[in-house]
Amino acid sequence: MKLYVEGGGDSKTLKTACRAGFSEFLCKAGLKGKMPRIVACGSRQSAYNLFCTAVNSGEEALLLVDSEASVLAECQQGEEPRDWHPWQHLKNRQGDQWDKPENADDADCHLMVQCMEAWFLADRTNLQDFFGPGFNENALPPEGNKVESIAKEQIYQVLSAATKNCKTKAKYGKGEHSFKLLSLVLPDRITAASPWAKRFIEITKEKMGCRTF
Repeated sequence: MKLYVEGGGDSKTLKTACRAGFSEFLCKAGLKGKMPRIVACGSRQSAYNLFCTAVNSGEEALLLVDSEASVLAECQQGEEPRDWHPWQHLKNRQGDQWDKPENADDADCHLMVQCMEAWFLADRTNLQDFFGPGFNENALPPEGNKVESIAKEQIYQVLSAATKNCKTKAKYGKGEHSFKLLSLVLPDRITAASPWAKRFIEITKEKMGCRTF
């Protein structure tokens, strides 16, 4: 099973960091010893294209991309999260308008809502520990806010504001910090705050034979 993820840009070094970050995150989430092969694809379009090529060739694959925007309630209908409709969101979103491959279903598609950095807001302890002295937690949205409801642009703004006066690290930069943080945050905190993250972890575990859904 391959997991095609958005991230890593065009840099070999960043792609390596992307794979390492997701690998550590998934290991801590309970997939150690039964990991999918992580493919850092750079752009979201590249992730989609590579995923389509894989499933149309008969390979088992999963796709993980940012939602880039809030997910409409109609895409989250169903008794179980595995019944939600990420392909409908990606088809409707201006800039994507992706068709679901014939050989894929909704359980093969996963969203980081609204972007991967939303996960970091769900684990403020590790976020603060990582950036150290000068980190301003008060610049972040109130802790009671649902992380999936925070707009992508606002997430980047608050991370920048919270880290601009850090003493030992530069202001938050996606390339410099994102995958290091991903390797440190605790999956249990992420899945408790993000229903789409919980869906991703649970379905991936099922498909890798870690447990039944």
